[in-house]
Amino acid sequence: MRLSSSRFCLTVSALAVAAATTLSLAGPVAAQDAAKVPQDDLLNATVWMETSVEYKATVTQLFKQAQTQLDKALADKSWTAVADKEPAGYEDLPVAIVSDLDETLLDNGNYEASLITRGTSYSSKEWTDYVNSQTSEAVPGALAFLKYAASKGVTIFYVSNRKSIEKDGTIANLKKLGFPMTEGVDTVLLKGDQEGWGSDKESRIAFVAQKYRVALLMGDNLGDFSDAAGGSLEDRDEFFKASQDHWGKDWIMMPNPEYGSWESAAFGGDWSKSPDERRQMKKDALKPWTPAK
Repeated sequence: MRLSSSRFCLTVSALAVAAATTLSLAGPVAAQDAAKVPQDDLLNATVWMETSVEYKATVTQLFKQAQTQLDKALADKSWTAVADKEPAGYEDLPVAIVSDLDETLLDNGNYEASLITRGTSYSSKEWTDYVNSQTSEAVPGALAFLKYAASKGVTIFYVSNRKSIEKDGTIANLKKLGFPMTEGVDTVLLKGDQEGWGSDKESRIAFVAQKYRVALLMGDNLGDFSDAAGGSLEDRDEFFKASQDHWGKDWIMMPNPEYGSWESAAFGGDWSKSPDERRQMKKDALKPWTPAK
């Protein structure tokens, strides 16, 4: 899939060069216009996540940290990442990890790259087609960590806002990559799988906590840890301050500059605003340094 995308990009680049050369005969202005590349707010984030050693190093470090924290959790029966959701006597329950999928364990960079190279944006129907293509890859370090966890008897629950109609494709992709699945247990919990399971994830996390001691929560978005993700920038900052003890201990956040609730928080979650309006509100949310005159 990625090779095909690369070939497509090379073909487009070659055509662009040829067009620029041809149009240069008409004058410098035409040649300059032909050489322009359309702007895309997604480009830098996707290039970083798909090509940089810095991204690979960051996520590999985080999975190593997760393994260290898991060992601590296994040694301490009172350890839980969701104390407010555990029942009495949770100390004797089997241990589980609750993790998001997309950009936490599964790398969907080929989908993001496709959006960029085709000059389009996210489509729910097209996303379902992508999920069913089973071409997501594993985030660096994810497989090694979860295989280690499974070897210690830990059950991994994959809690994702992929839709129920995408469940078969999701499970097939996970199995193809070698992610551990527990026999006889439905460990892939998607939006809409049960009544009341919407985009907010705390109900699904609580569902797992009924029968398991949850050692770690893992995700790339605040909503993977708390339903407070939909708040304002100020509300989210307050939640971050109040949850300081969790980060790096039993809550592991993965980097994702491509998309997430962090983006919509900057423009009040109003996706009906035009791209230019959303972009301006993002700029307005910044606190720039002002050079001396």
